[in-house]
Amino acid sequence: MKYNLFDKRQNHAFNKKHPFSTNKLYYNPEQDHYICPMGQKMAYIGDRTRKTTTGFEQTVRLYKAKNCQSCPLNGACHKSQADRIIQVNVNLERQKQQADELLTSEEGIAKRKKRCFDVEPVFGNIKHNHGFRRFMLRGKQKVEIEWGLIALAQNLRKRVA
Repeated sequence: MKYNLFDKRQNHAFNKKHPFSTNKLYYNPEQDHYICPMGQKMAYIGDRTRKTTTGFEQTVRLYKAKNCQSCPLNGACHKSQADRIIQVNVNLERQKQQADELLTSEEGIAKRKKRCFDVEPVFGNIKHNHGFRRFMLRGKQKVEIEWGLIALAQNLRKRVA
């Protein structure tokens, strides 16, 4: 499965529009610091744990540049008045890298090409032709039952047609 920004990260125009994004900065694993576009070290300053709206806890590592005020790229590199601070979710980046390797392999490309005419038309048919836009019930078990009924109806319509 593709993650949210997979297509955009593959897009040359998107990459050109965001030349200073965190994923384009050089990382030195031995000394645990990033290098900004002007060659300045961005040192590790600590971790921050935050909870998403769904209750999932994420830990991000914070890296801060030392002096952005005299930098000629100040304003283009980041919008902050102070020195640039980047947040890196190590687990998420590792998972994205694994997904990139799988999705850009020959087998991954073949599966992505197949998905557009194998799976997506079914969801399009359920949404557009049969008007299913949202679940009427709440709770995981009730939603599973409702989706099971929708899938059963879809399979019956497919057999009859």
